[in-house]
Amino acid sequence: MKKIKNPWLEKEGYNCFGCCPDNPAGIHMEFFEDGDDILCFWKPESHFQGWINTLHGGIQATLIDECASWVVFRKLQTSGVTGKMEIRYHKSIMTTEPQITIRARLKELRRNVAFIHAQIENAMGEICTESDLVYFVSSKEKAAEMGFTCCETESETFLF
Repeated sequence: MKKIKNPWLEKEGYNCFGCCPDNPAGIHMEFFEDGDDILCFWKPESHFQGWINTLHGGIQATLIDECASWVVFRKLQTSGVTGKMEIRYHKSIMTTEPQITIRARLKELRRNVAFIHAQIENAMGEICTESDLVYFVSSKEKAAEMGFTCCETESETFLF
């Protein structure tokens, strides 16, 4: 498993709710690559609850959407936007969990459309939430215009 470097850290104006480590209201996600999967290990906190001790469904959707976007960054080496997200909540996630795992994987790429499957697992490894997402993938040129250059792991350096 390899930690993924955040390619946005030095970009002016970067304040993503999902992955900016300096956003005081954010969820501060970090990502890892494990084979075909992009993973995030995250600790729920009580201020993200909907019902008592239960992680809000909108926060779960955000966790999944953000992890899926990092599939595009890392696996396709470009950027993109969410076109569609179908989510299924199977089991409540407690805000008292010591850690949950968000996992996403590219299922198919058709031209500029990426089909991604993502899920959230509780600390016991049970799948609590699943999603199928459609991402519209930017051309490398468009991604470069928006400031994206590459998405590396800590153990590699791309030379462009």
